Amino acid sequence: MMNYDFRDIEAKWQKYWAENETFKAINDSDKPKFYALSMFPYPSGAGLHVGHPLGYIATDIYSRYKRHKGFNVLHPMGYDSFGLPAEQYAIQTGQHPAITTENNIKRYREQLDRLGFSFDWSREVRTSNPGYYKWTQWIFIQLFNSWYNKSSDKAEAIEGLVSIFEKEGNATVEAVCDEDTPNFGAAEWNAFSEKEKQAILLKYRLTYLADTEVNWCPALGTVLANDEIVNGVSERGGHPVIRKKMTQWSMRITAYAQRLLDGLNKIDWPQPLKDSQTNWIGRSEGASVTFNVIPNEGVTLSAVEKSDTIEVFTTRPDTIFGVSFMTLAPEHDLVAKITTPEQKAEVEAYVEATAKRSERDRMADVKTISGVFTGAYAEHPFTKEPVPIWIGDYVLASYGTGAVMAVPCGDQRDYDFAKHYNIPIPNIFEGVDISEEAFADKETTIIANSDFLNGLSYKEATKKVIAELEKIGHGVGKVNYRLRDAVFSRQRYWGEPFPVYYVDGMPQMIDLEHLPLELPEVEKYLPTETGEPPLGNATTWAWDAKNNKVVSNDLVTLSAVEGSDKGDEMLKPRLTDGQEVQHDGHSELDSESHEGVYPLELNTMPGWAGSSQYFNRYMDPRNDEAIFSKEAIDYWQDVDLYIGGSEHATGHLLYSRFWQKFMFDRGYVSKDEYAQKLINQGMITGTSAFIYKDLDSNKVYSKGLKEGKNVIPIHADVSLVNASDELDVEAFKKWLPEYKDAEFILEDGKYIVGREVEKMSKSKYNVVNPDAICEEYGADSLRLYEMFLGPLEQSKPWNTAGITGVHSFLKKLWRLFEVIEDKEPTSDNLKTLHKTIKKVEEDIENFSFNTSVSTFMICVNELTAQKCTSKAIFEQLAILVSPYAPHIAEELWERLGHSESIAEAPFPKFEEKYLVESSKEYPISFNGKMRFKLEFPLDMGKDAIEEAVLAHEKTQEQLQGRTPKKVIVVPGKIVNIVG
Repeated sequence: MMNYDFRDIEAKWQKYWAENETFKAINDSDKPKFYALSMFPYPSGAGLHVGHPLGYIATDIYSRYKRHKGFNVLHPMGYDSFGLPAEQYAIQTGQHPAITTENNIKRYREQLDRLGFSFDWSREVRTSNPGYYKWTQWIFIQLFNSWYNKSSDKAEAIEGLVSIFEKEGNATVEAVCDEDTPNFGAAEWNAFSEKEKQAILLKYRLTYLADTEVNWCPALGTVLANDEIVNGVSERGGHPVIRKKMTQWSMRITAYAQRLLDGLNKIDWPQPLKDSQTNWIGRSEGASVTFNVIPNEGVTLSAVEKSDTIEVFTTRPDTIFGVSFMTLAPEHDLVAKITTPEQKAEVEAYVEATAKRSERDRMADVKTISGVFTGAYAEHPFTKEPVPIWIGDYVLASYGTGAVMAVPCGDQRDYDFAKHYNIPIPNIFEGVDISEEAFADKETTIIANSDFLNGLSYKEATKKVIAELEKIGHGVGKVNYRLRDAVFSRQRYWGEPFPVYYVDGMPQMIDLEHLPLELPEVEKYLPTETGEPPLGNATTWAWDAKNNKVVSNDLVTLSAVEGSDKGDEMLKPRLTDGQEVQHDGHSELDSESHEGVYPLELNTMPGWAGSSQYFNRYMDPRNDEAIFSKEAIDYWQDVDLYIGGSEHATGHLLYSRFWQKFMFDRGYVSKDEYAQKLINQGMITGTSAFIYKDLDSNKVYSKGLKEGKNVIPIHADVSLVNASDELDVEAFKKWLPEYKDAEFILEDGKYIVGREVEKMSKSKYNVVNPDAICEEYGADSLRLYEMFLGPLEQSKPWNTAGITGVHSFLKKLWRLFEVIEDKEPTSDNLKTLHKTIKKVEEDIENFSFNTSVSTFMICVNELTAQKCTSKAIFEQLAILVSPYAPHIAEELWERLGHSESIAEAPFPKFEEKYLVESSKEYPISFNGKMRFKLEFPLDMGKDAIEEAVLAHEKTQEQLQGRTPKKVIVVPGKIVNIVG
C-alpha cells in the first residue's frame, strides 16, 4: 500500500464531488428531510483564517452524518456580499465594489472547496446579485403594503385597512401605528386628497418614513446601527459617531415585540442568546403618566402652550409622590421649546456635546453624572406642585418616551443626580432611611407621605395609582418594550436599492414584474457635495412610471419636485445641469422634461436586509417567478440545525425572526420560527506575539528584560516567531521598516517575544491561514484538529504544533487498511467496533465532536493491536470516520472495492450483544491479598467457582498442602481464601 499522500487524495475527491454533484439536494424525495445551515460569510479581502471554518466543519459533520442516516440533506452555502468594506475600497481606489466582491468570493470559494465541505453549490446565493435582491426588494414591498392588526395579532394587507377607513374611519381600528395618528371618520377619509390618504397610511405601514434620531458617521457618510458602534466610534475604521435627526425608512418591528419574546419558548436556541434577545426587547409593565408643562412667560423663543405635555413610562407608578424633578433626553423635541433664555446657552452646549456620543456609550457610562436645568417646570398630576425639568444624557430619546419622572428616594441614579445638583429628595417609604442611598426593594415597600397611597404595598399602590391616573386623565396602565423600530436606511452605494420612487413627495412602489431595480453606475462612491447619499451621483436614476424603466434625472416631472415636502435633502430629487434652483426652492426643468418621470430613492438597505430571508431562498434559489415555490417551502419548512456566532444575537438573529413572523402572517411560509435548533460555536483564538518598545529610547526589550522599563507592547507577526517564541529580528525589521535602526536587547543571545491569547484578527497579526495548514497536513487533519480542540461552544486557542497528533492518527488509520481480507471479525474486533459506533453516534447527536476524535484514536490503536484485517470491520470504520475526515474515508472506501461515494452509505448500527461480557476475570486473594486472576463464565455458580479455584495449580502452590479455613466467593466480583 502506498504512503498516505493526502494532497493527491484530497484533490481527487474534491474533483469527484464537484463533477458528480454528490451533495445536491432535491426538493421532492421519499426520504425524510434535514436542513443544515451555517451562517453565510461576508467575503472579505483577507479570506478565511483557521478560526472561520469551525462552525462550517461542525455543520458539515452533522450533514454528512444525516446523509448516512438516510436523510435528504439540504446543506447550502452562499455569500452575504453587500458590505461596507468593498465600498470603502471603492472610495479609495475607484474599483467597483462588484469587482472587489467577485474577487473575494473567488478566493473564499477556493478555500471552502479545499476544506472538503459537502455544500450543495447549485443553490449558492449572493445577496448582491440582482436576481437575489429582487426578492429582498419584493419583501420590502410586502411590508410596505401591510399593517399590524392588534385584534387578529398579525400583519394583514393594507387594502383591508383602507376598506375599513372607507366604511368606518379609524375609531374602531386596533392597530400598531404612529402615536400622532389623528382620529377621523369615514366621511373625512373619503374627503381626503390622495396625498393625505398616503400620509395617513404611512403611519400604519410596517415599513414607513419617519424623522428618526440616528447614529450618523460623517467619515463613512452613513447611518450606523447600534451594534455597528463600539466605544462611541464606528466598529469599522474607528470614526466618530454623532446623533442627528434624519428622514429614514424604518421597520415596525415593535409590532412583533411580544411575539418575538413568546417565540423564544418554542425554539432550541442557547439560553444566553435567548437572554440577550429578551433583554434587548425589554418588556416591562407599569404606567404611562402625563405631566403638563407649566407655561413660562419668560420663554421668548417659542412660547410653551397649555397643550404641551411630557409623557413618561414608569415601572414604579406607586412612587409618583416621590417625584422631585424630571429629566428629558437632550434630543427631546420639547427641549428647545421650553428652555428659558437664561438657560439657553448652557442647554445648547450640553445638547451639542451629547450629540457626539452614541447611545451605547451613554447607556454604558453609569459613573458620570451630568445634566442641565432647562429653567422650565411641569405640574405634578396629583399635588399640582411645580416639578423642575432637567436634561441629562442618561435618558435616551429612542427608549420609552425620552423622558423620566425622577424619584431619587427610590432610584439610585436619580438619587446620585439629585445629590450632585442639590435637588430635594422626599422620602415616601415607611420606616426606611434614605440618608445614604436610595431604597429600591419594591417587594418590602410600604408607601408613606403619598396621600391616598399611604400604608399600601407596592402591588396595592401600583393598582390604585393607575386607576386614579386613568380617572383624572393623566395616565394609563401600560406594557412597554425597550425594543425600537429598526432604521432601515443606509447612506451607502453598495446595498440593495429601494424599489421606491416619489410622486408628489409620497413614496410609491415599483411593481414586481419590473424588479429588480438594479444599482446604477456612479462616478464617485462618496456622498454628493450637497450631502446626498452616493446614489445622488447617478445621472440615470429616475423612474419612468409610464414605461416602467429607469431614465435620466433630466426627465424628472416638475410636479414631482414641487410636491416634495419631506424635508430631508437625501430624499429630494437631484438637480442636474438642465435645472436651476428658483427662489422658492423648487427646480426649473428644461424643455425636455417628461410627465410621469419621478425621482428614485437615494438610500440603500442595511446590511441585515439580505440575510433576513436567505435561509428560505436556499429552498428554491433559481425560481424567477417567486421567492420560492409553495412545494419547496412546504417540503423543507424550516432549518433543522443552524450554526453561527452569538455576536448576531440582537442583529441578524432578531431581524430574521421578525421577517419570518411577518412572512408567516401573510401566508408565504408555513412556520413562524425558521430555525428549530441553533448552536453558537465558540471562537478559535490566536496566540499573539509582542515586542516591547521602550518609550524613552530606541531600544526594544526581550520579554524577560522588560520589567522596570517604560515599555509598550507592539504586535509582531506570528509568522516571524518560531515554536520557542524566538523572534527573527532581521525579518521583523524588514516587515516593519520603522524598526530598522532600533536596538533589540536580547536575552541569552535571543529575542523572546511575549505571548497572549486574543481574538484571531488580521490587525493583531496572529492569523493562521488554513491554506498553509492544508498544504502541510491536509484538510482532513485540519477538520479533525479543529474538532479535537475542545467543545464546539467554547473558545479555544489555536496551536499549530498540536495538529501533528491528529495527522499521525490519520497515517495510522491509513496503515491499518494495508491488509484487507474477507474473513470473519473476531469478538475483540466486534467489541472495539461497536463501542466506537455507540460513542461516535452519541457524540454526533450531542454535538460533542471533540470526544469522537479521541474515540477514533482509541479504536484504531485497539484494532492495530488486534492485527485486524477484516473487511467487514473496515467498511464500518470508514463510514464512522467519513463525516470528520471525508477525503481519506472516500479513498479507503474505494480500496475496499466500492465504486460509489461513501457519502450515502448507511451508518453502522450499534448492537449491544457485542459488548455483553460472557465471562468475568476474578481476582483470587489469600487472606485479603490478591495473588493471581482466573476467568470464569458469568453464569457459573458459587460452588463451581470454589471448586475450580481450589483445584487450580496456582491455588495449590499458595496453600502448600494446607486446608483453608474458609472460602468466600462473591459472584461477579472476588474470591478470597482464608487460611
